[in-house]
Amino acid sequence: MGASGSSALARLGLPSPRVPGQPRSTWLGVAALGLTAVALGTVAWRRARPRRRRRLQQVGTVAQLWIYPIKSCKGVAVSEAECTAMGLRHGHLRDRFWLVINEEGNMITARQEPRLVLISLTCEDDTLTLGAAYTKDLLLPIRPPATNAVRQCRVHSMEVQGRDCGEAAAQWITSFLKTQPCRLVYFEPHMQPRSSQEIRTPGPVSSLLPSVAYSDASPFLILSEASLADLNSRMEKKVKASNFRPNIVISGCGVYEEDSWNELLIGDVELKRVMACSRCILTTVDPDTGVMNRKEPLDTLRSYRLCDPSEQKFYGKLPLFGQYFALENPGTIKVGDPVYLLSQ
Repeated sequence: MGASGSSALARLGLPSPRVPGQPRSTWLGVAALGLTAVALGTVAWRRARPRRRRRLQQVGTVAQLWIYPIKSCKGVAVSEAECTAMGLRHGHLRDRFWLVINEEGNMITARQEPRLVLISLTCEDDTLTLGAAYTKDLLLPIRPPATNAVRQCRVHSMEVQGRDCGEAAAQWITSFLKTQPCRLVYFEPHMQPRSSQEIRTPGPVSSLLPSVAYSDASPFLILSEASLADLNSRMEKKVKASNFRPNIVISGCGVYEEDSWNELLIGDVELKRVMACSRCILTTVDPDTGVMNRKEPLDTLRSYRLCDPSEQKFYGKLPLFGQYFALENPGTIKVGDPVYLLSQ
């Protein structure tokens, strides 16, 4: 186990293995001192939580990490990312901190404008680049000028603010989509996020849901390669993980094993399951062409991934694929990190 794994074990109250040849009394003394330091150092974030001895079981490995800077637009694959309370961050890029809206302030997603999935937002040095194939790139400042208007926006009928990114960005997106006037807004960290109290979740997990900016329900969406492979085995035309827009893709686990994970440890990051992700027509948009077929993979998922009847008031008749998680303890995760299931 690497250094990050050892530090995580210590933080959970589990001493590191004894070095061969080291006297047992010395090891016990060092372990006791280490646990004391850990206890003092973690009081701040564990103040409200009872101390528990935790058991670790490796369930997989981080295979992919994705940030989707603009909601419904192209994802950016990264090798490592910081896990914050409001989602993944890599440098200046944050997950779903930009949003396309119409003139009334309502969000525009690939449900209404499938070609949004072809638009990318990337960052190099101190400049953002808005790009798409066969379209001239547009360079933008990392932060919109403070003189730009703050707009009232609506995401799934919930109010949230966004700083307007300016006329050039608005004209660029409008010209690319060629359907309706659009604007691009940015969620500034000081703005009020959407309240978790307004988002319905099943059963006792509702209290776990954090506040979010422009994400649908929760900052972290996890999907396994095994589950994607199982879905593809049932269809003629294969789909990609990008059809489902996960943040963390896990390899090395069983099919739909992620459905049973309640608490995960990746490096020093702890994540807690919130709810399953219900799937809509957006999954039928081809991420490479921006064409919506309105049928697959949704029809196949409906044939075997509907929720238990007792949870239909939350999920309706939409199929479930992937799991939403919330942050318990922040840190940085990397592709290749082992993923542990935490249990008492």
